[in-house]
Amino acid sequence: MSLKGRIAIVTGSGGGLGREHALFLARQGAKLVINDLGLEAAERVATEIVTAGGEAMAVAGSVTDEAAIAAMVAGVMARWGRIDILVNNAGILRDKSFAKMSIDDFRLVVDVHLMGAAICSKAVWEIMREQRYGRIVMTTSSSGLYGNFGQANYGAAKMALVGLMQTLAIEGEKYGVRVNCLAPTAATQMTHGVLADESLELLDPALVSPGLLALVGEDAPTRAILCAGAGHFARASVTLSDGYYVGAGDDAGEQVVAHWREVSDRTGEIVPDYGFMQAERELANAGLVSEAVAIRG
Repeated sequence: MSLKGRIAIVTGSGGGLGREHALFLARQGAKLVINDLGLEAAERVATEIVTAGGEAMAVAGSVTDEAAIAAMVAGVMARWGRIDILVNNAGILRDKSFAKMSIDDFRLVVDVHLMGAAICSKAVWEIMREQRYGRIVMTTSSSGLYGNFGQANYGAAKMALVGLMQTLAIEGEKYGVRVNCLAPTAATQMTHGVLADESLELLDPALVSPGLLALVGEDAPTRAILCAGAGHFARASVTLSDGYYVGAGDDAGEQVVAHWREVSDRTGEIVPDYGFMQAERELANAGLVSEAVAIRG
C-alpha cells in the first residue's frame, strides 16, 4: 500500500514517536510536514527525510497556538495544494497523584493533548471536506481507555480524544474524511521513569508507526482505536452491555442494585454506531419503539 503523493502533517515530530511516524510515512511515499515546538528539531527530521530521497518541510509552533497552526496550514497549501493526513501526536506529561496535582498542571495537559488536537483538526477540516478526502489520527492512550495511577490529567485528555474522534468520524464520513485513534506504548521521553528499563528496551517507537498505514491509507477504517506496542497490534472498543430493564417504580434504585449482575453482563454487548443508540435501546425497552425510531431519524 503506497501513500505516494499524499501530504501528511505530524505534530510533535521533532523526536520520539512523532519522528518515527514521520519517517515511516515518508518511506511510504508521503510528503511530510514536520511540526515541533523547536525549529531545530523539526529541521533535523525534515533533513533526514530529504536526504533519504523524500520531501519534507519543517514548521515550528505549538499546537495550542491557533495563529501558528493556521499559518502552518496556509504554508502547506501554498506549497503542495492539499492536506491528506493529520497525525495529532504532540503531547506532554505532568504526572502526579490527583491529590498532589495542581489544576494548572491538569489544565496544561488537557490543553496540549485535547485542545491542540482540536485546533489542528479544525485547521484542516474544511480543506479535507472540500477535497472529499482526509485521514485524521488522534493519539489516545491506555491511560485514558483504562486508567493509570498518577495520570488523571493525561488520562482525561486521552479519553476525551476518543470522544472527539467518534464525533468527527460521524461528521466527516460523507466527505471521505476518516478519523481514528492510535493508542501507542513506546519508549520515549514521556515514558522514561514510568516504565521499567527492561520494558523500554522492547518498546521501540518504530514498532508502533506501522499501524499508521492501516489508519491513513485508501482503505482506512473510521472510528477505530488501534493499540500498538512492541510490534503487537489490537483493537479497543467502547461497548454497551445488553442491560436490564427496571422501569419507573419507587424501588428502581434498589432494583438496579439487585440486578447489577444483569446490568453488567457483557454477553451480547455491542459497539454502538452512534451515541443515540443508547437512547434508542432504552426507549425500545420501555416500549416506545416509535420514539426510538424517531431519534434515529
